[in-house]
Amino acid sequence: MQQIVSTKPYLIRAIHEWCSDQGYTPYLVVAVRSKMQVPMEYVKNGEIVLNIGYNATRNLTLGNDFVTFSARFNGVSREIAIPVGAVVSIFAKENGEGMGFEYEISPEMDTHEISEESPIGITPQPEPEPPKPGGGRSHLRVVK
Repeated sequence: MQQIVSTKPYLIRAIHEWCSDQGYTPYLVVAVRSKMQVPMEYVKNGEIVLNIGYNATRNLTLGNDFVTFSARFNGVSREIAIPVGAVVSIFAKENGEGMGFEYEISPEMDTHEISEESPIGITPQPEPEPPKPGGGRSHLRVVK
């Protein structure tokens, strides 16, 4: 039996393309867990908001399993790797239009061993406080 791929990565790519075509800046909101390669100093309330526009990233890959890219944070280039299941929304900075998603737990996010399929060396990080439940529904926030 063939494994069914989630629609989530396809929707992320579609909203990213729409933002780029309209001249908007696509932002990704990610629920950060222990095994993600993100700049932890920018994590607030268990989430990080990242500009994933082509002008802010290098080698952006919006894959079916991971979103990967490199970007500068305070002038220092960092490699970012985010499991698609941890993406809770993608939206345009300029008008807040976009799409919210449910947080999905996947084996590569909850184990403490580095997966062979990880696109780059994802190292375990300290577990941040989980985001507070918002009634089960995703929501978008405008980031200025």
